[in-house]
Amino acid sequence: MPTITAINKTNTGNFFEDFSLGQSLRHATPRTISEGDVALYTALTGSRFALQSSDDFARALGFERAPIDDLLVFHMVFGKSVPDVSFNAVANLGYANGRFGVPVFPGDTLTTVSQVIGIKENSSGKTGVVYVNSVGRNQRGESVLDFVRWVMVNKRDEDAAAPEPSVPDLPGLVDPGDLIVPGVLQFTEYDDALAGSAARWEDYAPGERIDHAGGVTIEEAEHMMATRLYQNTAKVHFNQHAAGETRFGRRIVYGGHIISLARALSFNGLGNGCKLLAINGGRHVAPSFAGDTIYAWSEVLECQELAGRKDAGALRLRTLAVKDKACAGFPDRDSEGKFDPAVVLEFDYWVLIPRR
Repeated sequence: MPTITAINKTNTGNFFEDFSLGQSLRHATPRTISEGDVALYTALTGSRFALQSSDDFARALGFERAPIDDLLVFHMVFGKSVPDVSFNAVANLGYANGRFGVPVFPGDTLTTVSQVIGIKENSSGKTGVVYVNSVGRNQRGESVLDFVRWVMVNKRDEDAAAPEPSVPDLPGLVDPGDLIVPGVLQFTEYDDALAGSAARWEDYAPGERIDHAGGVTIEEAEHMMATRLYQNTAKVHFNQHAAGETRFGRRIVYGGHIISLARALSFNGLGNGCKLLAINGGRHVAPSFAGDTIYAWSEVLECQELAGRKDAGALRLRTLAVKDKACAGFPDRDSEGKFDPAVVLEFDYWVLIPRR
């Protein structure tokens, strides 16, 4: 009878005490993104930016076909890391220093590797925060996304010794000189009518606030389907049996789904902001649940020229997602810096937009 090697056949995910500074995590499972994934993402989020919606529109700008939506790329890269980083998470807390690299097209296969760059136990002794730098690459080894996130993770043993705390010093924004704009992408044939907006780079100004007007209600089945699409296995999104024992008593909507809903809503007012270039920072201010209705508004923080480009510029945007409260009054922080109770997301990012 053959000898059976004793290995751990079931992955229960890493708990806080399983992480160590400098640890490298090579994540399963490679994912080939298909046109079916694109169709499902559109159905679940309502995103309608022309560059990612039409092959003909994309070819007129120099691409071979419509690229994959940048946030779908983000979710796929993020999803690979979940079983090793945040399967036992309480919540994903924030993002920083995210740069989108080469464009992704249907048929490309993505993989993700993460490195632990920070770790700190919380004062309760029950949880800790883990900082990871995750890099997604295509089948040619080219970077499609490089970003940092930090997540609160449960401890397996509350009596386990706390590691020496180490919190990384993260930049407040991605330097405009580091933004990656595909060289083949040219805007001389950009069609405002087909894109759905006449507003270009010159029409925006720092300090301007834009109410995106519409709202979308989160359905239980839809947010779970969206999270499964990205192969995100975090228990807080799926397991009502386990979630019923938490302080919320129910499943939390994946924060990335809120980002996608806010981005889709931003089409109304920022329809020509056709491509995400970078994620400067982001915070999930409060949890969202099925039944919440999400609204969004954006503030223009900077209008940045791009070196060597006269046909396009970059806008630095701060988008807030708000639940069950319309955004005509731009719900934000109060005089003491506290968020309006309806705010669930603050997202700071760079988008590419054509110039005249």
